[in-house]
Amino acid sequence: MIAPDLPTAIARLTHLIETSDAVVPFTGAGISTECGIPDFRSPGGIWTRMAPIQFEDFVSRQDMRDEAWRRRFAMQDEFGGAQPGRGHRALASLYRRGKSPGVITQNIDNLHQASGIPAARVVELHGNTTYALCLDCAARYELDWVRTRFDAAGGRAPDCACGGHIKTATVSFGQAMPEEAMRAAEDLTASCDLFLSIGSSLVVWPAAGFPMLAKRNGARLAIINREPTDFDDIADLVVRQDIGAVLEPFIAG
Repeated sequence: MIAPDLPTAIARLTHLIETSDAVVPFTGAGISTECGIPDFRSPGGIWTRMAPIQFEDFVSRQDMRDEAWRRRFAMQDEFGGAQPGRGHRALASLYRRGKSPGVITQNIDNLHQASGIPAARVVELHGNTTYALCLDCAARYELDWVRTRFDAAGGRAPDCACGGHIKTATVSFGQAMPEEAMRAAEDLTASCDLFLSIGSSLVVWPAAGFPMLAKRNGARLAIINREPTDFDDIADLVVRQDIGAVLEPFIAG
């Protein structure tokens, strides 16, 4: 069922939320674009302007590690001050009301946590770009520490004290999905009675399989995305309106 206009979309979404006990939002890049963070896959997105660095290349080549960190610091300069948008704040309100047990996200921007949802209740399928980890010993490094050494070395990525490579705590192309996060996402999806897919193209697998899992377990499915998705036909509600405008009425206080 496609909502033809914004008031209808809000009314139908309100009904779904108010008649549900466990709402699980699943968010993609679209929820963060109003915060100034660009999409990756849409026309004009980041991956249309530069090829992603494969995990194997990051591990095996110093120049690729240098380039990965150069890109990360360029993003920090441009988007580092991003704050949660209306969508993030609305989902935080649902969490505080006890309507939502947590959020599953494909995003790496930490904005759900910044909106007030506890980190333990945000399942990050693709990791988090606001800090770094050693790939060998898992020691945590803050970005300021990495940048200081990167700049001092003339743009050379630093290594960990153990000799391992330091990388943002994100899942790169070619890198295995985090098993713990995948299990947590599956558990949340299986236990919900309303699954909200927000701002995701639903093309990246295995994460894109969660809407189908929710439907198989008897949950209703609402998809809020500016562009059509492959799952629109099985959704109980499809909204192709501005995400912030659709979710703004659910911000409490």
